[in-house]
Amino acid sequence: MEKLNGDERSATMEIIKDACENWGFFELVNHGISPEFMDTVERLTKEHYKKTMEQRFKEMVSSKGLESVQSEITDLDWESTFYLRHLPVSNITEIPDLEQEYRKVLKEFGEQLEKLAENLLDLLCENLGLEKGYLKKAFYGAKGPTFGTKVSNYPPCPKPDLIKGLRAHTDAGGIILLFQDDKVSGLQLLKDGEWVDVPPMRHSIVVNIGDQLEVITNGKYKSVMHRVIAQTDGTRMSIASFYNPGSDAVIYPAPALVEKEEKKDLYPKFVFEDYMKLYAGLKFQAKEPRFEAFKAIGSTPNFGPIATA
Repeated sequence: MEKLNGDERSATMEIIKDACENWGFFELVNHGISPEFMDTVERLTKEHYKKTMEQRFKEMVSSKGLESVQSEITDLDWESTFYLRHLPVSNITEIPDLEQEYRKVLKEFGEQLEKLAENLLDLLCENLGLEKGYLKKAFYGAKGPTFGTKVSNYPPCPKPDLIKGLRAHTDAGGIILLFQDDKVSGLQLLKDGEWVDVPPMRHSIVVNIGDQLEVITNGKYKSVMHRVIAQTDGTRMSIASFYNPGSDAVIYPAPALVEKEEKKDLYPKFVFEDYMKLYAGLKFQAKEPRFEAFKAIGSTPNFGPIATA
């Protein structure tokens, strides 16, 4: 990202544009979050998993008999997770079993990622020809955006061919920033019908486009299916932060982008919270029927409980 401040700005913006249009993913380095701080986040996350979550995960595996499964498991992921909410109101003080230092570090990491996400949204606006701040405003709703973090560990799995670390899905939200393990791999994205590895890179942030940005950009940028393959060796750390619209934000394609297209009705208009309620039951299915459901309804639906990510 340092190249955005010099002579290579236009070439770097072109790389980001290509990634958003053709891959739905890109990997950032020199993004402004210090390597030393990221090392602290990683160390404390791994310590927390070992101390408070590893045994619980082993007990769950044992209780479900997962070590000896003979056929593919399709209703469960091989992951150990907890969730934090940063915005609109933080719940970090309510998360049990977090040591004070780790709590403080996660809060600061969230604040730095929030700034990075908003900076990235403005870079996307620039590439799309939208006014600066358009995407942030589109996400805002009455109380501002929703921003949360899913902290995951993917322990060694005896049957990675039968149990996914995380089943294939697109992300429902806006823009997602991932700090992933730099030694244990597993993340893959779907490109032209093939699964492609997202390689671990030290101190990088992996960025991907969520369903809401696909709608707002009228399909110019696409959310992409991705999954985590469980590994037989090593525990993979994953800290994914989701910068999403506010629950009451009304999401629809940016008029400036629709005007340029011949087909005007590619995507529906909906309230973000309603989309999340629908997504809760359909996360591991294709996104297109979710979009079509809102087109068909055309009014406020009732889908039940809201999804978490």
